[in-house]
Amino acid sequence: MGSISLRHVGAVAGDSLFQDINLVLSDGDRLGLIAGNGGGKTTLLRAVAGLAAPSSGEIVLSRGLTIGYVEQDVPARVMQMRLWDAVADALPDEARHDEAWRIDVALDEFATPGEFRERMLAELSGGWQRLALIARVWVTQPDALLLDEPTNHLDLARILQLEAWINQAARSIPVVIASHDRRFLDATTNRTLFLRPGVSRLFALPFSQARQALAEADAADANRQEKDLKEAKRLRRNAGDLYNVGINSGSDLLLSKAKQLKSRAAAIEDAQKSLHKDRTGDIRLANRDTHARVLATLDHVAVAVPDGRPLFRTGLIHVFKGDRIVVLGRNGTGKSQLMRLLALAMTGEDIAGIRVTPSAVMGYADQAMSQLPNDETPHQFITRRFDVADQRARGLLAGAGFAIEKQARPIGQLSYGQRTRLGLLALRLTEPNFYLLDEPTNHVDIAGQEQLEAEILERDASGILVSHDRAFVEAVATRFMLIDKGRLTEVDWPDTFYRQMREDVEA
Repeated sequence: MGSISLRHVGAVAGDSLFQDINLVLSDGDRLGLIAGNGGGKTTLLRAVAGLAAPSSGEIVLSRGLTIGYVEQDVPARVMQMRLWDAVADALPDEARHDEAWRIDVALDEFATPGEFRERMLAELSGGWQRLALIARVWVTQPDALLLDEPTNHLDLARILQLEAWINQAARSIPVVIASHDRRFLDATTNRTLFLRPGVSRLFALPFSQARQALAEADAADANRQEKDLKEAKRLRRNAGDLYNVGINSGSDLLLSKAKQLKSRAAAIEDAQKSLHKDRTGDIRLANRDTHARVLATLDHVAVAVPDGRPLFRTGLIHVFKGDRIVVLGRNGTGKSQLMRLLALAMTGEDIAGIRVTPSAVMGYADQAMSQLPNDETPHQFITRRFDVADQRARGLLAGAGFAIEKQARPIGQLSYGQRTRLGLLALRLTEPNFYLLDEPTNHVDIAGQEQLEAEILERDASGILVSHDRAFVEAVATRFMLIDKGRLTEVDWPDTFYRQMREDVEA
């Protein structure tokens, strides 16, 4: 039996990230770690892994317990290795020589093709690099596992594969997962910790159930605080009345009682804690009006890779005002290539088979937010691109979660979550009426994802989206298109596609 004990653990980075966390993780516990961007998830994982000390409290591991920590980024030196060598590199020299079979076993657990094992890690997709990081840790046979954003860069097939692996291979050890993928958390966790600067909340429930319990607890706190403050106000009013009577009558007893009531009111007020509010900034959209009923038409569009190799054809598809079409398909089938063709057509380039209404105004964001200039600051980008005055730009950026110091930092130095929020702010200022969004929830925290969903629905935004985020897809889509066997066809709901993907993983 292995265990990890957190005793009054807190962390400060300028402001408090979290404080006074007490919990014990034992074999079979799978903890989902939830916080906004910059809310302390990685800080806590690094502390548990022994790579950093908490600001307060202590973390105690059971005797001999070894921890495997899967970080978000691949070390630069590992990127220059073959995939097989990158996993072998995690082992001591003697084990690498005598127990090389462990490397292949670890790669087999993720169904790694033989030819991929011989390729340089830098040549592989971000998804395979992510799985290589997990295999590097797993080959060391840890007694506990920490995963920091493990689904980043994974396509749906690999996400489902990772879910199955956690529930099978890692089911008997303590596992901590920091993630923004709500469906993934539901599938892999049985406990949830919401990190907060004040009182963090722990529930013995997977994410969605825990989120509901959190909402109920927050509502109860708000009601209790309202009642307590009303009581404090009543006590102060009574104290004032007694004080006036005591002064007029010269009664020391009434003056003493008035003082006691004031003290009780002050104690109630001092006991009140600020109610938690997510502090990562708002995500807002705009939706310019158009009288056009059909925004775009795809008439048997041929989608191919840049070297000309065909991927699929679309058939005849009309995109109506109010449509939010989600394009489904396995990785490499051409979803992002279709989005790029649509973006080119909407900027005036002649793309065979694509017709766009003249009143359509595009809001396009690719997975990498490549429209953002890395060498400019957020403030320079907003003022120059959108001709916004200095003070308004500062206000817009602050509202999106950018403190003054981050507004003056080069965009290339921002976190991925911050870059995504900046890209979404740019979309809002564009005031589009036709959105092309390729993986828009990448790197956005759960509160931000829910804000984005709410904005899309409230604005009745139109457009075409690509996403592996099942919760996001199910929340916003009105139509679904599936790329399969060289064709793009409409389907009623994504469940059949998801089921097929899961069966492929289990096969």
